[in-house]
Amino acid sequence: MARKPLVPIKLDSYKPLRELVFEALREAIINGQLEPGERLMEIQLAEELGVSRTPVREAIRKLELEGLVLMVPRKGAYVASLSMKDVVEVFEIRGALEGLAAALAAERITDEELEKLERQYVKSVEQMEKADLKGMVEVDTGFHQILYQASRNERLAQIINNLREQIQVFRQTSLSYPGRMRIALQEHREIVDAISARDPETARRLAQEHVENAENSMMQVIRSEKP
Repeated sequence: MARKPLVPIKLDSYKPLRELVFEALREAIINGQLEPGERLMEIQLAEELGVSRTPVREAIRKLELEGLVLMVPRKGAYVASLSMKDVVEVFEIRGALEGLAAALAAERITDEELEKLERQYVKSVEQMEKADLKGMVEVDTGFHQILYQASRNERLAQIINNLREQIQVFRQTSLSYPGRMRIALQEHREIVDAISARDPETARRLAQEHVENAENSMMQVIRSEKP
């Protein structure tokens, strides 16, 4: 079954064309429109997006650097397939870093940032009630970004953001597991409460458990999709 064509790029944006193409391809990979193992044909993608091959080629190279695309000698570019080992390694790193970010946030968060976390939580409830997976992923991402900011550790945020692309793919997949949205929402509530209580150790533990539970959901999805 042929996949749905990509939506043509709107050229009325202030962003450079190569950036728009990169964002379009990245989004298509994260939401599963471009599936793992699918070959990326420059001419076809350029036609679908309504652009020349050059920005498509540049975007594919950038996606390769971020681990979302695999270049195979004499064969071309393919959407990267993540192994169980890849998943485990990323979640191990993310669990430790998210725990540290939450602990630091409990010590350093401002009242304004705490209010932002609360608002983000309310947005999460709204997205869950609508069963909007894409909206939930966006709000979930924003929730964690506020935590990184509140940690007051720029290097920590940079290290986590270096894993951003893989984390987004995982976030989309784990939240698609039946019941995970509601459970993730409860976990966010408990993390916010611990940070609000200025309890670093509890915040660290809850954040690590949140990541571990997300990993378990991700594994369940992967196993269910295997023939």
